[in-house]
Amino acid sequence: MSIYLKKLSIALFSLLTEIAYAQSEPNPIPKVSDEWRSSITPYVWAPGLMATINNNNGSSSTADFSMNQVLSNLKSGVMGASEVHKGNWGIMTDVFFATLQNTGMLNAPDFDRNIHLADKITLQATILNGVATYTAVNSPDLYVDGLLGVRAAFATASAHLNDTATSVNVSTTFNTIAPIAGFKGRYRLANSTWYVPFYADAGSRGGPTSMTWQAMLGVGKAFTNTIDASLTYRALYADLRGHGDVMKANLKGPQLAVTFSF
Repeated sequence: MSIYLKKLSIALFSLLTEIAYAQSEPNPIPKVSDEWRSSITPYVWAPGLMATINNNNGSSSTADFSMNQVLSNLKSGVMGASEVHKGNWGIMTDVFFATLQNTGMLNAPDFDRNIHLADKITLQATILNGVATYTAVNSPDLYVDGLLGVRAAFATASAHLNDTATSVNVSTTFNTIAPIAGFKGRYRLANSTWYVPFYADAGSRGGPTSMTWQAMLGVGKAFTNTIDASLTYRALYADLRGHGDVMKANLKGPQLAVTFSF
């Protein structure tokens, strides 16, 4: 009889241990409740940049910068997202600001000779997203928010050119503000602490040259119930306008993010 009691005790202890471990294991899927819940997500996004400017006189030009070129010329940046939820409803903001700057010598052809111009070229890019969210799916393995809001994007390119006789400052600003709609969420992998984050949106302020869209997909892991990290590939496209010209901007590259929930 004592042998059976001992075996039963061992089995019961093992069961309780497994339950306790399962309860303490971090869950990457948020849980909807009537309590306030919020999160902040600082991130580092290192995209390559391709921009085509279609001028109102019919001409066009294209600039293509790799991820390494962008990183080597990055002077400053602020990147982060935040969310606040109560019940199924929530608000999400995302801020991306970066300044790229290159200094050196620019050779300009002038008939049969070259003029050496000392130059400093600066590009400032700002992308702001503000959306309202509604949780459509909240199961143990899947979380999906629908979203509706607005994206504002600004790009300012300036150059300081000079030679021994003249000094010229040139600056051009492109911008767009467009409504967007989409979805975002997480899928839990095999009942583990690993998950797949996903995001997609699209919008337009009207017309075929006022489109914008964004998409993201990757992998993440929850380390605690309040801290998780993700590595994703993020792409964003926007048509920007300035002085009658249109800039078609593509940003694509990896993003590393850490989310703090409270």
